[in-house]
Amino acid sequence: MNLITTIMMISALLTTVLAFVSFWLPQMNPDPEKLSPYECGFDPLGTARLPFSLRFFLVAILFLLFDLEIALLLPLPWGDQLTSPVTTFLWASSVLILLTLGLIYEWLQGGLEWAE
Repeated sequence: MNLITTIMMISALLTTVLAFVSFWLPQMNPDPEKLSPYECGFDPLGTARLPFSLRFFLVAILFLLFDLEIALLLPLPWGDQLTSPVTTFLWASSVLILLTLGLIYEWLQGGLEWAE
């Protein structure tokens, strides 16, 4: 038998065995708390129209913005391999300067204050 065929058969057999074991092994003991649609701690009998602070969304958007910055700067170390690494450095610096200016603007406008 070929080596690739053997590896494919072993992985298919292992996958099948693990799939069957995962159906038989777990203990299913549902209690009333697990069966309730709200297992997050809120009272399901109260009103669903509670006021919600929009500051939470602002903080979430700022987090996503600065998290995206990391994704944009991830290829920066490989930019040293290009013919002109200075161009890569200038683009990365411009992204960082733009984000820093945005953060300073948000800070001065009071958008980072949680409570007023």
